[in-house]
Amino acid sequence: MEKIHATTVLGVLHNGTVSLGADGQATMGNTVAKGNVKKIRVLMGGKILAGFAGSTADAFTLIERFEEKLNAYGGNMKRAAIELAKDWRTDRYLRKLEAMMITASKDEILVISGTGDVLEPENGIAAIGSGGNFAQSAAQALKKHAQHLTAEEMVRESLTVAADLCIYTNHNFVIEKVQS
Repeated sequence: MEKIHATTVLGVLHNGTVSLGADGQATMGNTVAKGNVKKIRVLMGGKILAGFAGSTADAFTLIERFEEKLNAYGGNMKRAAIELAKDWRTDRYLRKLEAMMITASKDEILVISGTGDVLEPENGIAAIGSGGNFAQSAAQALKKHAQHLTAEEMVRESLTVAADLCIYTNHNFVIEKVQS
């Protein structure tokens, strides 16, 4: 049985605001399995966002574990991400999970992977998934040449570019922003 996967998730930190968005397409092999999957989760009363790419069941497991870590570390996103990455890499069950995550708070964006990476992008833009490179390229151009746009507008426009180019990305976007 083939796994459900493929997506585009993009986070942008711009002018003191963080926005995280994703398309809604879930793909099984070369078939669209569902077009309206919600891949962004609002955590800690809107103070933290998490988005996932990869196997859906695996990603849900990781988001649940991340939320447990957030609660254990008083909402400290970076500490929770590091502890999740440690567990993900060393736990026999978790290390078989195939997904990636982007997490965002009002001050930072992190990319978390199963190889133990917790990366904070230098430019305030993070993207994962099959259309991630398209979305990230568009967001970098917008951040450089269209600074009047909000983080949310940059995410929407960049996801549109990715959806126009990547067959595993659709135009059914869910975009959230961190509540201050």
